[in-house]
Amino acid sequence: LFGSLLSIGSDGLILVVATAILSLIAFAIIYRTLVVECFDPLFLRAVGGHGALAHMVFLILIVLNLVAAIQALGTLMAVGLMILPAAAARFWARSVASMIALASSLALAAGLLGLLGSYHLDLPPGPAIVLMAGFCYFVSVIFGRNGGLLRRLFPGAHLQH
Repeated sequence: LFGSLLSIGSDGLILVVATAILSLIAFAIIYRTLVVECFDPLFLRAVGGHGALAHMVFLILIVLNLVAAIQALGTLMAVGLMILPAAAARFWARSVASMIALASSLALAAGLLGLLGSYHLDLPPGPAIVLMAGFCYFVSVIFGRNGGLLRRLFPGAHLQH
């Protein structure tokens, strides 16, 4: 349920690395089709695109990554680390590409800072990483420029003459 990041063996590490490589290659292949299918599926169908196939490949990639992450972090931590950085990036990014880049950066930062905090505060590494990702989400909900609470409560003077 919770996993143990520091006790992952060579087989688990090979699984995680192979899954990451496969995911990056497959995602690079389906990226455009998937984005168009998410925003305008009728257009994609009209031009003869294969949106359903791209969606199916994307869902398979999610499952593969979840299985690999469960090896390293455990069930609860894997799901948190997959969702929290993407949800946090939504409050800052304006395009799909920048959202992907920011979510990946936030996940990397949460991983590094969580491991560092785990070491210095003598905490389990999996929960420390997800707590750091949760902190990034909390900061994004409050301070995010695209729908953050402060922007909603105090929209600024841009609407005044």
